[in-house]
Amino acid sequence: MTRPKPTACLALADGSVYYGTGFGATGVTTAELCFNTAMTGYQEIMTDPSYAGQVVTFTFPHIGNVGVNPEDDETADPVAEGVVVKWDPTEPSNWRAIEPLADWMARRGRIGMGGVDTRRLTRAIRQQGAPHVALAHDPEGNFDIEDLVARARAFPGLVGLDLAAKVTCAQSYHWDEMRWAWPDGYPRQTAPRFKVVAIDYGAKRNILRSLASVGCDVTVLPATATAEEVLALAPDGVFLSNGPGDPAATGEYAVPMIRAILDGTDLPVFGICLGHQMLARALGAETVKMNHGHHGANHPVKDIDTGKVEITSMNHGFAVDAQSLPEGVRETHVSLFDGSNCGISMDGRPVFSVQYHPEASPGPMDSQYLFERFTDAMEARKSA
Repeated sequence: MTRPKPTACLALADGSVYYGTGFGATGVTTAELCFNTAMTGYQEIMTDPSYAGQVVTFTFPHIGNVGVNPEDDETADPVAEGVVVKWDPTEPSNWRAIEPLADWMARRGRIGMGGVDTRRLTRAIRQQGAPHVALAHDPEGNFDIEDLVARARAFPGLVGLDLAAKVTCAQSYHWDEMRWAWPDGYPRQTAPRFKVVAIDYGAKRNILRSLASVGCDVTVLPATATAEEVLALAPDGVFLSNGPGDPAATGEYAVPMIRAILDGTDLPVFGICLGHQMLARALGAETVKMNHGHHGANHPVKDIDTGKVEITSMNHGFAVDAQSLPEGVRETHVSLFDGSNCGISMDGRPVFSVQYHPEASPGPMDSQYLFERFTDAMEARKSA
């Protein structure tokens, strides 16, 4: 029995080549390759702006089995460059499915590849670091391997790359949609208690929904917003969102704004993911590129103050260097996988951030209390 001709190819910068079955859009894309260990939420992962510049390989084999639907998009379009999976996506089997994953990817211009030993690929990423790759899909199975390897080697990588500017909103907007609730879907916040300005470095919708759900009237500003633009809205607190790319590059314009907020006001500030890294850099700390990053919905994090362990959702390839934290800034959370920094706070100030995603989507809800910690800080400031 002859094997069918491969219709997809993944070429790594070290010359390794993987073949499989293509689905979704056709063509070639170059990116950094990362692996994600979540068992659910492939649509949320693909539409998470933090995955800009990356191809995602899933360690869980059943990708595409529940299809896709508009309610689960974290932003308007998929941001991940492509996906690599163990088994070819099947026809969806879920009452919420609107269309199959492959059709959705083809319509949105994203390449997929199935039939790959993703465990082997994941081991290679862990051992060698996140590689630069070229992912190709050609229904005729014609691949120029030398050209694909050359493309992978020519990919500049994420170090020094400001991707937040590419995924941020073009202009400010208001947000009042809350978290999904049975049976009506997404309700609206009609009685907010706090005015929050959210800086969009690549914000997920479920972060904004989580803010609205704890009583926030949210105005979202682009990543390049100035302190003057933020303060003109008279907020009760400032939120710094997740996002992609090198925090040092984004910090060129983000750090001065955050410093001005910290130096000139007593406003509560809360950051997540890239927002955590932006806050850390504004406070004088450094950030570093990780070997293969943290991507998944099952990452244990320890709260240093309480000793409590939370299972969290993560997606980051850079981390705050805990050794560089200045006096007056303390480490509050650490990863139990590798000891890397997962949270900081300012002494005596309602200013804090975490590396992981308390809104999950996908992932466990262990860390939802952080949104309430933010509103408690705003309530305390109002009362004072």
